[in-house]
Amino acid sequence: MTATPPTGASTTLVGPGIVITSFRDPEIVDGGAVVWRGGEIVEVGPFDDLLRRHEHAARLDAAGGVILPGMVNLHHHFYSALARGLDPGLELTDFPTTLAGLWWRLDRALDADTVRLSAEVAAADCIRWGATTVFDHHASPSCIDGSLELVAGAVERAGLSAVLCYEISDRNGHDEALAGLDENLEFCSSRAGHPSVRGMLGLHAGFTVGDATLDAVARSHRPEIGCHIHVAEDPVDGRVSRSAFGAGPVDRLERFGLLSDRTLAVHCIHLEPAERRRLAEHNATVVHNPESNANNGVGRLDLEAAAADRCTLGLGTDGMSSAMLGSLRAAFLGARAGRHDPHAGWTVVPELLAVNADVAGRFLDRPALGRLEPGAPADLCVLDGAPPAPITADNWFAHLVFGGAATTVRHTVAGGRVLLDDHRFTTLDPVAIADEARARTPELWRRFHELAPSAPEWIVG
Repeated sequence: MTATPPTGASTTLVGPGIVITSFRDPEIVDGGAVVWRGGEIVEVGPFDDLLRRHEHAARLDAAGGVILPGMVNLHHHFYSALARGLDPGLELTDFPTTLAGLWWRLDRALDADTVRLSAEVAAADCIRWGATTVFDHHASPSCIDGSLELVAGAVERAGLSAVLCYEISDRNGHDEALAGLDENLEFCSSRAGHPSVRGMLGLHAGFTVGDATLDAVARSHRPEIGCHIHVAEDPVDGRVSRSAFGAGPVDRLERFGLLSDRTLAVHCIHLEPAERRRLAEHNATVVHNPESNANNGVGRLDLEAAAADRCTLGLGTDGMSSAMLGSLRAAFLGARAGRHDPHAGWTVVPELLAVNADVAGRFLDRPALGRLEPGAPADLCVLDGAPPAPITADNWFAHLVFGGAATTVRHTVAGGRVLLDDHRFTTLDPVAIADEARARTPELWRRFHELAPSAPEWIVG
């Protein structure tokens, strides 16, 4: 496989390893290599052949490991990065108290420095785990104006691609919701057509967004921007939406014209089949977050049932980590545990990472994203260690969930730029970032503990 290389750029070859060319119907090249020039792949094939043709290329040693497309994370929360080890100081008995007592206090405590640091910590973790594109859902009510540019700056310094949004919510009042809308619109406008970082509209969840705010969002919304929203993560979303606003979460999104093929409907655990089918009719993407769902005790998305309702299914981490192969494994094991069936998981889960790449390709105007082929973006990662058994077109997914998910990443490359070179970061200094984060976190936590839990009156009333 070859392509005409761009001129004036250096050439790099990674190999030898086992190349898995995509997450959907891949070609497997054992003893293979990938060559790119600038930000574009120019050739994929046997290592010895490519080495002869590109003898002067810079080399990355894959050491027999698995060479994969760079992974896409469809739902992250960078802002949660500094919550690790935080004691909320009160008992979190259910999902609403977890939101009010932990996350809605943490996001209010964030300032510009901790917004930036949270994004830097999370971006470094994305690189560490081979994710080259990320959709982040941000919230910092005390630091709204310019917050997305702070996150974007961290992403750009890291060398990643991203689609960012601010979490619009009425939970602290309508004026704040409109400020969040303005932040989204300004960022989307300023980043329109940007090669690596773009914006979309973000909403928290229907049960914290009033009709007046949804109307303002709908009047400002353009189909090409898209909408990134939590849907039915917990029964509280449907229950409060119906009691306070007279309709369920999917009904309201449909009513306000916010469902399309650029809608990311995150979680969708507690929907009826008819609601899932309406998401499918609008070609929205349902984003599964198995580790976060388990951590919050909110239940499990039945992937098989959602697929039977023709939903397009993607995968995220929801701030729990940046390790997409770990999330993939959790989705696979959750499908088996949830159905009490050791044969489950083979039909739906293998498609998740491919859908992620499809969605990211639409938003970033990179239709070949997620594939290792000539002309595709040079986004890839290399897993450590030679697999102990053959990888074939029939068993590649089993290798990822039973082996790759527990394997470190040796190299990460995004846009042809080596971000992780034999475990060494080239664009960020994660030790320095962690040192600064540890120095600033006590003050963040002090502000957190000074804030009382709060929620809109229609939730607590």
